[in-house]
Amino acid sequence: MKPFTIALPAGRLAEESVAFFRKSGIADFTLTDKGRELSFFDPDSNIRIVLVRSRDVPTYVEQGAADAGITGRDVLLEADHNLTMPMTMAFGYCHLSVAVRTVDGPAILQRPHLRVATKYSNLAMDYFFRKGISCEIIKLNGSIELAPILDMADCIVDLVSTGATLKANGLLEVEKILESSAVLVISRSAWVLHNQRINEMLHRFQKAVA
Repeated sequence: MKPFTIALPAGRLAEESVAFFRKSGIADFTLTDKGRELSFFDPDSNIRIVLVRSRDVPTYVEQGAADAGITGRDVLLEADHNLTMPMTMAFGYCHLSVAVRTVDGPAILQRPHLRVATKYSNLAMDYFFRKGISCEIIKLNGSIELAPILDMADCIVDLVSTGATLKANGLLEVEKILESSAVLVISRSAWVLHNQRINEMLHRFQKAVA
């Protein structure tokens, strides 16, 4: 029988997901330390997990390469995906915030036009436009903290967990845009093909959270 496939974001969220799977009793995986293996299979549960980039999780599920996935709520809000989101998981907590250089302080946000560096183009633009602030979005995929340091942007919009990375780079968190955590996403076709299995999985997840 074809395994039930779950797409997970590589890194800390994958480790937290695997630990939660173990706690809920649906599957037991051991991720290798080398970080090169991208697919793992648990024969007892007939569940396979694949490790992909967080932003790609919804695409893998939507295209049918995976039956379900776990990703951040921020990822789903940034892009439009035709998926169901039956459950918010009890891990992966963080928030999307605006940060500026500490030496500039919040006053820099009073400028008539802002240059905003971010991976979250849609969420950032919507946030500033709703506040009536004109902005130019500078799309970056990594090392966003460098943009204000190199005078490429007035501020950044990025995920914040502990705030340690911002502090280490001389940045100050000044405004919170939204809270995020890990969410379970399932394709509509998987709901039809694996309805009983998914309902059992959700039941185990909910018991593990309680």
